[in-house]
Amino acid sequence: MALKEQIIENHNEFLESLRHRFLDDDRKTALQKFENIGFPTKKDEEYKYTNLKEITEKSYNFFPKENHNITKEQFDELHLGEEHFDWIVFVNGKLHKELSKVSIENVEFLSFNYALNDDKHKEVFEKYFNTIASKDLAFTNLNLAYCKYGFFLKVPKNVVIEKPIHVFYISQNQEENTFYNTRNLLIVEEGAKVEVIESHHNFDDTYVLTNSVTEIFTYPNAKADWHKLQNDNNTSYLVDHTFAKQEKDSLTTVNTFSFGGKLVRNNLDFIHNGSNINSFMNGITIIGKDQLVDHHTAVHHNFPNCESYQNYKGIFDGNAHGVFNGKVFVDKIAQKTNAYQQNNNVLLSEGASIDTKPQLEIFADDVKCSHGCTVGQLNEDALFYLRARGISKKEAQALLLYAFANDAMQNIDIEPLKEKISKLLAEKLEVDIEF
Repeated sequence: MALKEQIIENHNEFLESLRHRFLDDDRKTALQKFENIGFPTKKDEEYKYTNLKEITEKSYNFFPKENHNITKEQFDELHLGEEHFDWIVFVNGKLHKELSKVSIENVEFLSFNYALNDDKHKEVFEKYFNTIASKDLAFTNLNLAYCKYGFFLKVPKNVVIEKPIHVFYISQNQEENTFYNTRNLLIVEEGAKVEVIESHHNFDDTYVLTNSVTEIFTYPNAKADWHKLQNDNNTSYLVDHTFAKQEKDSLTTVNTFSFGGKLVRNNLDFIHNGSNINSFMNGITIIGKDQLVDHHTAVHHNFPNCESYQNYKGIFDGNAHGVFNGKVFVDKIAQKTNAYQQNNNVLLSEGASIDTKPQLEIFADDVKCSHGCTVGQLNEDALFYLRARGISKKEAQALLLYAFANDAMQNIDIEPLKEKISKLLAEKLEVDIEF
């Protein structure tokens, strides 16, 4: 049975499995919208380069088994050398406190499933939940209809969380293809600061489809950093929508590092709701074989004196396919906007390809906006220079590619994360060197 029919048929059973029911009407409305919209096809402009048939023609289990047998050694391999971090571990959708380490104080942290059952947080959900996520997209409506897994974090005014928080989503011991709808809600109040790392891991040979929606609210003089580390196996599909709403004088960063997964679609929307806002989006993609990674970004400059910075680097080998579609919208009142957007790509084989489309829509006249893209191959003169000094061809290529990608990591201030990405770069480039 195709996925769409499964989604419609399983919904009543899903609702009956929930303890909380106050979202039932919203869920039913969202399912109806999804049914009317249907999954995007290549006829849709936003998906013209990404074919979802591989995902949508499979059958999935909507009720994953909770039991697992993950060993400490397996879990330790996922860490970043982060002994001084906090981490939150979801296995097969369920929060596992015995695998987690949470030392943060003076904040509100709950699993999404628990938060929905807690009347104390009902007002917070009514104020924030699903208020900035698009209500016109198939996957966001599907997520609302089925969301159950994920976390809610509220950082109060002037609270600075010194330790990064790594959130692990792990799927293991599933005998069938499995479908997860994860939902995250982050609220960073005035003057607060937090850094989150998110990663997904499938330990099975069966396929996993994760449809994730994250809403981030950053208040005045607050700072929120969200790092997506995507290095899953080749039986994993990820469709991710992240919406970030910023108030005046705030700073929000979303970094996306894509190394693994069969098909990954990242959708990122920044919404400016005040002046003197800074937004940063950086991405590094290194894929091969027949992988596909699609980045869609949008920044909505609605107020004056704001800045946004987008810098995405792609390295593609084998028959890999990359997509970048970046948009910057500048409202007529958003004078003194400074927006930068760049997408640079290197193709390492004849079978690799990239479709890139940076876009600007500007309705103000006193702005500084730039956008551009490049697609090319490694510089032969530079390769010759390095090889003439006794460096092997593979290592010379790796050094040049690391230099090419490095500036997309410059605003990472979590040293173990930067080291992990450098190691993954070496691993993907098949060299045994430390950058």
